[in-house]
Amino acid sequence: MLYPLPAVLVTCGTDPAKYNIITLSWTGTINSEPPMLSISVRRERHSYAIIREAGEFVVNLTTKAMARAVDWCGVRSGRDYDKFRETGLTPEPPGLLHTPMIAEAPVSIECRTKQVIELGSHDMFIAEVVAVHVEERYLDKKSGAFDLRQTDPIAYLHGSYYVLGERLGRFGFSVRKKRKKDGTKPDL
Repeated sequence: MLYPLPAVLVTCGTDPAKYNIITLSWTGTINSEPPMLSISVRRERHSYAIIREAGEFVVNLTTKAMARAVDWCGVRSGRDYDKFRETGLTPEPPGLLHTPMIAEAPVSIECRTKQVIELGSHDMFIAEVVAVHVEERYLDKKSGAFDLRQTDPIAYLHGSYYVLGERLGRFGFSVRKKRKKDGTKPDL
């Protein structure tokens, strides 16, 4: 019951005639140096063989505006449908790898599979991040930092989709010292 989870669209396929999209929530960051993440996919899913054969995939973050496509790609099979055409999502040309990104995604993370671990119902693809592409409109004009809150990111919570909301504080806020009355930082 470890929820909420990100609801992401994973693109796969290196042949434009076989491009596919799968909705996943079992994904996450697993290492910083080198940057790595994992996705877990059932072996019977159409995308599984595509990802396994190509040895690469792209994790595309999703937004509130993409919610219908996120759900649709999770309940329909790429064996029966061209998911890009059916959802209206736009395949963006591959970056460093050979797998397309989704143009509507605020962030696309290109990944190269390093290891596949058979777990039972799912296999975990452990992958190295080879490139991260960020939509410029979500970059803060002053700092250049990515502001995920502007994207209305989707989370998955036990059968339902939600948009993330209120910010509670920045990392370290619980121990950060307050400024002095004159506006200067306190002595450390």
